[in-house]
Amino acid sequence: MKNELMTNLSRGFNKIGFSIKKHSPEILLGAGIVGVVASTVMACKATTKVEDILADSKQRVENVHKVLNDPGISEEDYSVENSKKDLAIIYAQTGLKLAKLYAPAVGIGVLSITSILASHNIMNKRNLAISAAFTAVNDGFKDYRKNVIDRFGEAMDRELKYNIKEQEVEEVVTNEDGTETKVTKTVKTGFASEFAKFFDEYNNNWTRDAERNKKFLLDQQLWLTDKLRRKGYLFLNEAYEDLGMPITKAGNVVGWVYDPKSDTLANKVDFGIFDLSKEENRLFVNGYERSILLDFNVDGNVFDLMGYNDKDSLKLARFLP
Repeated sequence: MKNELMTNLSRGFNKIGFSIKKHSPEILLGAGIVGVVASTVMACKATTKVEDILADSKQRVENVHKVLNDPGISEEDYSVENSKKDLAIIYAQTGLKLAKLYAPAVGIGVLSITSILASHNIMNKRNLAISAAFTAVNDGFKDYRKNVIDRFGEAMDRELKYNIKEQEVEEVVTNEDGTETKVTKTVKTGFASEFAKFFDEYNNNWTRDAERNKKFLLDQQLWLTDKLRRKGYLFLNEAYEDLGMPITKAGNVVGWVYDPKSDTLANKVDFGIFDLSKEENRLFVNGYERSILLDFNVDGNVFDLMGYNDKDSLKLARFLP
């Protein structure tokens, strides 16, 4: 019974410790912000006492000069050298008093900045681990697709990637004489990648005019491709933002890299609008549908594709959108 109680207590403490470790960046950042505010308030309060210290120091300095210049006091009783020593002591004591006055505020300020930097360091390490994990998964997926292409061809790879299947559906067709006939039609169905997003009425750039929606998307596709060629790289979140879509965590890492000499890079931004294997896309292109599911042809991890190691990736990420 006692051993079981100790085990439960140990497990409980471990869970609490893990929870604190998990949220340590937020805890450290919050503590740092509170500390900075507290140190500022303490410094302001300390400043109200500076005038008294300086006034006392000024009075003591004046007394030294007064005694030194008193004609009734001889050089032997109080020399210039004695006055210099006394002034040095006064200045030193004044400096010590000011240091003691501001020491608590400075100490808390230093601890607060250290806490914020520690939080930033932890997040950098976690982002590095996420980036490395994504790279490993992405590389494994690319190797798998390459094996599929080598053995079964690109058409089979595409069908497996998007789970494209042929499905028979029945449609009611109105004949010239007004009668209706059921017709069996074969269509292809599938799903999009995890980076796909709908362009529909919830987007501020969407309109009720199907042709205007198609023109907007094609113009954005050309604009982003030109941006990719000018910069040499483009993050998925940049495409999301230009289209008026919410950004994602993955969008800070994946995207496109431009290298016309590469056979594996897309070297252009494609929303998958003209993927006519999808019935919905056919309807959108022909003007019968105003909304569409955009599936972005990202190349992969931008940092990895540009040849940056993990350490350089974190440095570069600070200057990228």
